[in-house]
Amino acid sequence: MTARQAWLSAFFFAVMTLFGPFATAQSSAAQAPHVAITLVPETARPAAGSTVTLAFDSRPEPEWHGYWQNPGDAGIETRLKWALPDGVAAGSLRYPVPERLIVGGLMNYVYEAPFAQLVDLQIPTGVAPGTRLPVSVKADYLVCTKEICVPETQTLSTVLTVGDGAIDAATRARFDGWRQKLPRPLGSPATWQARDGAFRLAIPFPGSAPAGDLYFYPLAGGAIDYAAPQTVARDGDRIVLSTKAAATPASGQIEGVLATGAGQGFAITAAPGSVAAIVPAETGVTASAALLAFAGALIGGLLLNIMPCVFPILSLKALSLAKSGETEGAARREALAYTAGVVLVCLALGGTLLALRAGGASVGWAFQLQDPRVIGVLLLLTMGIAFNLTGLFELPTPRFAGRSGAGGAFMTGALAAFVATPCTGPFMGAALGAALVLPPLIAMLVFVGLGLGIALPFLAIGFVPALRRRLPKPGAWMGRLRRTLSVPMFVTALALAWVLGRQAGVNGMSIGLAAALLAGVGLWWTGRRQHGGGERAWWPAVPAIALALLAVALVKPQAIAAAGAEGIAGAEPFSEQRLAALRAEGRPVFAYFTADWCLTCKVNERAVLDTDATRQTFANRNAAVLVGDWTDGDPALGRFIEAHNRAGVPLYLWYAKGAAQAQVLPQMLTTRMLKELPGGETR
Repeated sequence: MTARQAWLSAFFFAVMTLFGPFATAQSSAAQAPHVAITLVPETARPAAGSTVTLAFDSRPEPEWHGYWQNPGDAGIETRLKWALPDGVAAGSLRYPVPERLIVGGLMNYVYEAPFAQLVDLQIPTGVAPGTRLPVSVKADYLVCTKEICVPETQTLSTVLTVGDGAIDAATRARFDGWRQKLPRPLGSPATWQARDGAFRLAIPFPGSAPAGDLYFYPLAGGAIDYAAPQTVARDGDRIVLSTKAAATPASGQIEGVLATGAGQGFAITAAPGSVAAIVPAETGVTASAALLAFAGALIGGLLLNIMPCVFPILSLKALSLAKSGETEGAARREALAYTAGVVLVCLALGGTLLALRAGGASVGWAFQLQDPRVIGVLLLLTMGIAFNLTGLFELPTPRFAGRSGAGGAFMTGALAAFVATPCTGPFMGAALGAALVLPPLIAMLVFVGLGLGIALPFLAIGFVPALRRRLPKPGAWMGRLRRTLSVPMFVTALALAWVLGRQAGVNGMSIGLAAALLAGVGLWWTGRRQHGGGERAWWPAVPAIALALLAVALVKPQAIAAAGAEGIAGAEPFSEQRLAALRAEGRPVFAYFTADWCLTCKVNERAVLDTDATRQTFANRNAAVLVGDWTDGDPALGRFIEAHNRAGVPLYLWYAKGAAQAQVLPQMLTTRMLKELPGGETR
């Protein structure tokens, strides 16, 4: 802790000690506290010998904030003074992941939105049911705006009655939400090093696990300069965080919270050691690497033109240019307009992709296709294009493929780029993968290269008269070609229907196909009116397409069952009900709890669980395998893990045949250990 930090903490403590009661009396007489706090028990009827959780449900007024356990450069930690019945004991205060607030160059770790701190009370054994347990606590804390700070004190109370420990569903849901804001134990030890004024922290973290806005909050002073910026680099299964060390470096273990964005984080413990720096990808970019990625995207975009979703659009646009007999200047304008439409759509998709990843989302190219509603819209679009190519109807405005003009060319280019997103061709994977680790400006150039690659054939036709002259002369064959080109578009629509079924199930796919049929009927009716020369021929298509779009907007993703253990055939998602059913059948059960961010879990899965020997071991014993995925901090799994005296994952449980209790296995597994598990007859 710096001298400035120590002075500020001492000052605030003195203010709280000397003037806290007076400030509280004045505050209660004049106005309500700036942070409204309610003491909420998870159950008002805890069982004897159990643990009951209390929540300090805190709601700051607008522009006011409370403080985390370590307040940062200024502020003080909340202090509690309990008045409890004999035998009742209170645990430590548990804080949710905080936010950062810089005021006058000072870094503060605060809460500006509603938050809840949790405390566990241990109820003594042997207390008779119906016994009243009055609980009271005096909370001293500091609350501030960016201009002023006010010490406040509140005395909170509740009455517990010893009972059956039942928790109603609404209260359970509230506490589940609060628990999900608490940092989860990472499990794997970290390492820190302070040298020459620099602080580096190495944290084991699987390279496949997404991580957003990473930031390290130390639990105590002496580790880092709070206000100094933090930089993060990833190297495989390791994260290295670098910042400025505190003026007086700490010694021994350092504890803290690694925030990963969106109010989520992990509790970590770091031991002193040697931490090698990682050169971030941004500083290691060379001109040759950027050019190579650009070239790969250009070639990949060029090859997309032969894909079934793009080739018909390009062919019709090229033939329409030859058929129309445009002047040299008009041909070039159409080529440039087409290119502008393609490149702008690629830039929009690429920029959105990079923004989502910067916000912590784990997405890649064609990220929008993860939403079945987007798949439904693409299904309608490709079916509409296919029907147009068959001659079912003609597009009026805007002018797409088959019509001339810069506006039609621009819209055709935008359409070609948008429908190209389901396709991935050679060279694209490496180029777009590189774009995700390049600096944003260079990454956007990669997406420009992709757009230029898609537009290159039509750009060449527009600017090279010799290529236009080589195009076949117009004739009756163009109608046959146009209808032939509808086939790959129907194939694309069929593939999109299959994807929709995978994402939204049979019901979702049925809705999508019904919407396509409805839109098709409207377009057919429009085509009939067009062929008859009727006015406002497009009127029947408008309500049909609107209703079709409304239908696909109602499609929801199908609930996906939790993934089973990688490589273990027949593994099922964990639930306490399924566990009870399997044990009632007399089968041995291997239950384990994992998370994408748990490096130890991944090592065990790859080295032990995902092996033929382990699969054979469980098959010989007729053992069921249940997998609990705690990646998203599922509160139900969290309670089950805590019930086995574990704070986090991995947790491995073996329920032998007929055994009353589970055997808790070590966190590091071996194949031999699983072979020697007791219970379960070998078949």
